[in-house]
Amino acid sequence: MPKTSKKTPSADEIAEMASRGEDISAYFSNKFTVVRRVNVDLTQGMLRDLDERAARLNISRQAVIKTLLGRALNEEREHKSRPKDS
Repeated sequence: MPKTSKKTPSADEIAEMASRGEDISAYFSNKFTVVRRVNVDLTQGMLRDLDERAARLNISRQAVIKTLLGRALNEEREHKSRPKDS
């Protein structure tokens, strides 16, 4: 009897399974942080600027967005933690 190897699904296939409410925990090793997807509406100008920066840095648009958002959140966090002048 031939062995049947179970093919590991792609990330998109796992995402589809999750969307259907299937248990996908077997595909995770708990070595990474859970990532949640969000949708954001951006203007054409913002997309153009992001794409230009991504091309210049040779990284993805998503990487640019994450980097810029992370910087902004860190700045805000640092600003809030600074003692106020009396």
